[in-house]
Amino acid sequence: MSTQPLPLEGVTVVAVEQAVAAPFATRQLADLGARVVKIERPDGGDFARGYDTAARGLASHFVWCNRGKESVAVDLKDGRGRDLVHRLVAGADVFVQNLAQGAAARLGLDAATLCAAHPRLIAVDISGYGPGGPYAHKRAYDMLVQCEAGLVSVTGTEERPVKSGIPAADIAAGMYAYAGVLAALVRRGTTGRGGPVEVSLLDALAEWMGHPLHHVMHGGTAPARTALAHAVIAPYDAYPTADGSMVLLSVQNDREWRRLAEQVLARPELADDPAFATNTARVAGRSATDAVVAEALAPLTAAEALVRLDAAGVACARLNTVADLAEHPQLGARDRWRPVDSPVGPLRSLLPPVTFPDGPEPRMDRIPALGQDTDAVLEELGVPASERETLRETGVIA
Repeated sequence: MSTQPLPLEGVTVVAVEQAVAAPFATRQLADLGARVVKIERPDGGDFARGYDTAARGLASHFVWCNRGKESVAVDLKDGRGRDLVHRLVAGADVFVQNLAQGAAARLGLDAATLCAAHPRLIAVDISGYGPGGPYAHKRAYDMLVQCEAGLVSVTGTEERPVKSGIPAADIAAGMYAYAGVLAALVRRGTTGRGGPVEVSLLDALAEWMGHPLHHVMHGGTAPARTALAHAVIAPYDAYPTADGSMVLLSVQNDREWRRLAEQVLARPELADDPAFATNTARVAGRSATDAVVAEALAPLTAAEALVRLDAAGVACARLNTVADLAEHPQLGARDRWRPVDSPVGPLRSLLPPVTFPDGPEPRMDRIPALGQDTDAVLEELGVPASERETLRETGVIA
């Protein structure tokens, strides 16, 4: 049994957060041992709680992004509620917010204000487009930022652009906020001072667009939308198999093409055929390249095709559904699933990607009900039961 603590044990985070970007960032901190106190509206809480009821009555987004947190329901529009949150922040190491642009400043909860009052505090402002510029006050839902950042323009088929199937802008911003907090904690350990951290969804996703962005800016053309194919590599696509599945393969160089031709296609002559021998030729004749691969894989089941491709050293994968991912043999073999408690009972959840083999497992505590921890947290602040009762009766807390 390891005696190492989780890396963020002893760190307290207060978050006024909603939707995905900020909750995803703070969940990573909770997984690594931080105490995360989530401030929610008494009248419904984080609006992601209402996105759907797919997780046995709970919203799937909320289940994904909010394990390991304490929920404190406080009305920030009421001065008494704001005072409670400011008292919480005074004892915290990190504060994170992703309210609409300008809302945090009106509440005195923007990073600049808080860091001026509390020099050791690390305060993170997450916004859609950043604090200045003509887009500062635009609504910034994930799909809209995907469009503004050009991600949608390079995703989809030749005929139709599509957005990412996951909230890529929210996830990108959440991961940069998470990384920013970790960097700021290291800096505070050296200097003794915290400071503000800014992350915007557009900045985060623009960084992820680096390859096509640099390709276009420095003289290239915009990448073509090629669905599952690759604009400059062939064969690189999904091919149907006899059992109705799809198998993807990717040939990265001409040595791999030779192995594919000889060991999978059973067409060794194609290894040296000028129409197929080089990637340039295969891309120029993509339809012919795809046709010979499809012909060879069509009589095989997906399992048979994958065995042959793996044996030949050709990169390959099955085109899985989300349900297939939930039962993926690799995740099962590596024991990556854990039960997480919730208001509807244990829910199956994945361990976070960052693990510490010489330390304890990441902390995967319960998903809180709205206001589940209000009384316990306010009692820690020294708020007596009689005052809490009054605050609850007047709707300031729940």
